[in-house]
Amino acid sequence: MLNEGELVLLWSPHKGDTYLLRLKRGAFQGTHMGTIPHDAVAEASYGGVVQTHKGQPFYVLRPTSGEFMRRLRRQTQIIYPKDAGLLLLYLDIFPGARVLECGTGSGSLTTLLAHFVGDGGRVYSYDRREDFSRLAQDNCERWGVAHRVTFRIGEVVDGFEERDVDALILDLPSPWEALDAAYAALAPGRRLAALVPTTNQLEQLLDGLSERNFVDIQVMETFLRTYKTNARRIRPEDMMIGHTGYLLVATSVRSRGVPEADATEREPL
Repeated sequence: MLNEGELVLLWSPHKGDTYLLRLKRGAFQGTHMGTIPHDAVAEASYGGVVQTHKGQPFYVLRPTSGEFMRRLRRQTQIIYPKDAGLLLLYLDIFPGARVLECGTGSGSLTTLLAHFVGDGGRVYSYDRREDFSRLAQDNCERWGVAHRVTFRIGEVVDGFEERDVDALILDLPSPWEALDAAYAALAPGRRLAALVPTTNQLEQLLDGLSERNFVDIQVMETFLRTYKTNARRIRPEDMMIGHTGYLLVATSVRSRGVPEADATEREPL
C-alpha cells in the first residue's frame, strides 16, 4: 500500500504511454484511455496493475531519476539523461560528495546530483536569476532532495563561496568566464565539467583551460538510439536523440609544469 504524496509512474502495455503523478487521496489521473483513481494506484502498490474506467490496464512502477528529469517543470533547456549519466561517471559523484553547479536553470541536473550525493553530501547550485532558482527548488522538493541543496543567486564574476569541492559543473553560455572562480572552488585533483552546444563555445573554453592549471582535458559527444522491442521485428526506433551538446571534462592541478599530450593520442576509456 502506497502512501499519499508518493511519486508513481503509470505505464501502459498497449502503447507504452506513461504518466508521472503524485498520489493524492480521492484524486483521479486522466489518460486518453480513461481515468484512474489514485486510491486504486495506492492499493495496487509498485509492481501492481490498475485499470481505467474503460478497462485499460496500467502498471504501477517506481519512477527513476531519469524519468523525473525528463518530466519536471521547466523554463529552460535541460541536460538530457544521456549526458547527465556521463557527468556522474566522469566527475566521480559519490555519496557524501560536495558538488558545485553553476547554471541551475530548471534544476534537472540539480535533482540528479542531489539524488546521488545522498544525505551526507551537498549540492551548491548558483544561478543569476531568482525565478529559475525558485523553480529548481520546487522541482527538488518534488523529488524529495531539496534538503541536500543550497541554492545561491549570484554572478559568475563574483566567484563562489565554497572551497575544495569534489566536482564542479558549468552549464553556462560563456563557461570560460567562470574558469578562475571554478579553479578557486575546486579541490586539487578533482574534475570540472562543462556542457556547450556549439563548437565556437568549445573553442573558447579550450583556449581558457589551456591558460590555466587544468589537465587531462577530454571532449565527448553522446548519441542515443533506442530499439523497438517486438521480438519478431527488432529494429531501431524511427527517431533518435542526436546532438545535444559537447561535454568537456578537465582536472584541476596545483601547477602545470609540462605541456599536455594532444588529446588525439589518448586511448579511449
